[in-house]
Amino acid sequence: MSRLDNLTFPIVQLSLDLTSLEEALDTAAIAVEAGVDWLEAGTPLLLAEGLHAVEGLRSRFPNHPIVADLKTMDGGYLEAEMMARAGADLVVVMGRAHEATIRKVVEAGKKYDIKVMGDNLAADDRVANAVWMESLGVDFIVHHIGFDERGLFKGLSPLDELDEVVRAVSIPVQAVGGLSIEQAIECPSRGAPLVVLGAPLVIDGAAFRPADRELFPVLQRICREIKKAR
Repeated sequence: MSRLDNLTFPIVQLSLDLTSLEEALDTAAIAVEAGVDWLEAGTPLLLAEGLHAVEGLRSRFPNHPIVADLKTMDGGYLEAEMMARAGADLVVVMGRAHEATIRKVVEAGKKYDIKVMGDNLAADDRVANAVWMESLGVDFIVHHIGFDERGLFKGLSPLDELDEVVRAVSIPVQAVGGLSIEQAIECPSRGAPLVVLGAPLVIDGAAFRPADRELFPVLQRICREIKKAR
């Protein structure tokens, strides 16, 4: 039985955008105790620790779905296959990738029984990109305003076009990019039932280390508020 069978929304996902597996495991343990559902091996963690990041999370948290945020742009089948074999349940492919790459990630997803998240970061038209990725077979849409983009253009938020993306697709949507606690809690009511928590809420986005705050009560409150909708 897959860890993704019989999903109950909304779902809370923690983005472990850290560069140390030890810190990631410690942070994940706090998050799981607080009620987080999915654990994400963030891109910085995968760059620093590679497959060991996914293997370490899988070993420590055998019952929690793990997202591998590869941000795949090429070599789609191989990257998805490697992460699946390491224990990932979901992988991320970029909407700016070639159609062939997205199709290959979807193909590998079906072969290895993992789900595919399509990320519209930096797309010229994020709404149209989400529709296109759904047509290619991705299972979830990540509506994403990137870290660097938010730094250059102050005030950008994934909530700006969230309603349009949700209306345009028929698969679950996740809004990613600098959300406040209240904005994260708001996401399910906006039609985005996959809520991701990361920088700046629980991760220091500038230093890529755990945020300088007591994580457990923050995460517990967010999880409690989001899951009221269940």
